[in-house]
Amino acid sequence: MPTIFVCDDEPDILSYLDKLLRASGYRVETFQRGTDLMMRLESATAMPCDVILQDVRMPDMDGLQMLDRGSKRWPDIPVIIMTAHGTIDDAINAIKQGAYDYITKPFPKEKLLGMLERLIDHRRLANENQLLREELQRGSSAADAIIFRSKVFQEVYDLTLQVAESDANILVMGESGTGKELIAGALHRNSPRRDKPFVSLNCAVLSDTLLESQLFGHVRGAFTGAVMNQKGLLEEADGGTLFLDEIGDVSPAVQAKLLRVTQEKDFIVLGSTRSRKVDVRFVAATNKDLMNEVREGRFREDLYYRLNVISINLPPLRERRDDIEPLARHFLKGSTRRMKKDVAGIDDEAMQALVQYDWPGNVRELENVMERAVILARTNMITIGLLPLGARREALSAATSTTRMIALDEIERQHITSILKETGFHKSRAAEILGISRKTLDRKIVDYNLTGRDKG
Repeated sequence: MPTIFVCDDEPDILSYLDKLLRASGYRVETFQRGTDLMMRLESATAMPCDVILQDVRMPDMDGLQMLDRGSKRWPDIPVIIMTAHGTIDDAINAIKQGAYDYITKPFPKEKLLGMLERLIDHRRLANENQLLREELQRGSSAADAIIFRSKVFQEVYDLTLQVAESDANILVMGESGTGKELIAGALHRNSPRRDKPFVSLNCAVLSDTLLESQLFGHVRGAFTGAVMNQKGLLEEADGGTLFLDEIGDVSPAVQAKLLRVTQEKDFIVLGSTRSRKVDVRFVAATNKDLMNEVREGRFREDLYYRLNVISINLPPLRERRDDIEPLARHFLKGSTRRMKKDVAGIDDEAMQALVQYDWPGNVRELENVMERAVILARTNMITIGLLPLGARREALSAATSTTRMIALDEIERQHITSILKETGFHKSRAAEILGISRKTLDRKIVDYNLTGRDKG
């Protein structure tokens, strides 16, 4: 949700803009004195807002002075000047000095909201493109790009870049689907090891024997089925980074062998008696509370501290809702390109539903939802009817809680009517989108007295 700072010495204007902007979905902070706004900007440690809306003349401070002082602290925050007819020259001077635009009082609310929407959309696209260019310049593919807009994830990304330059082992923690492997990749690409291999292994999907074989390699005859020598991933990653996903699922026996590698920088191939030196940086990830696993005796404390020199905690998607829109648009582009479908965007109702949904499966679930929507889309827009039932229910629940109480049957009737209209009363397709059987849909059509007359 974008944040707008509003500065005007007239209380009525401040009150009006506060209500208007909040009702339009923005966070708002108001200031009646220019010096108060300056103090807020200069005390902030992270970018405090997305746009500043300020009067050109304030009793305690000249508007041009405010613009100059604010831009020195936060040059990337755009400023829209509010001006009366008699001070348009001041506004034009402000534009020359770096203000984004000006608007003349009294202004229609539609004009102001349209200006803000265009500005924020432009900044969003510019930020997404810059992030994508930076990732591509580091040698990553579009699929590896880390897309975000939220301040909370900006802090995570800044920490990632900061610790990437070190050679310390990193523990990445977070719920499933939050993007732990992407962070591991970013750590490698921004490290001095970037020109060496990045090797990834999911520890949860292999048995102990196969996991040991994959990690340490084996010689012929080391176990049943070992018909030839095989190099392990530790050797493959020599000089580079080894990413161990789901490290919390590793058995005590394998933990003991990993501890030796992290301490002594050597290991023994399965079936051999000779140790081999290796230079590897470990990045481990887990969705478990690993400290609790240590307390319960399921994970070695010494290995925990070897791997957890620095920890990075990834927030779940429900705690970074500002990232849902850019992520959804990113996944939409990827899915349309892969499937060669002409789907241009996501309509407002569907986007609202995406933002309101809690995403228990996090970013991975959002990616799957967007791929499903593109597969089912028959027009060039993603609509709410193409989203899974859970997301639609949460959107309907949020809508009814903020407007008026509606009977559950009426909500269902309206939703089924909407999907039938969208599909041209194609019952099989409507049932597929609704997530119910054709027989159930036929019964509900009878119950709610829905006929082809409702198509218009």
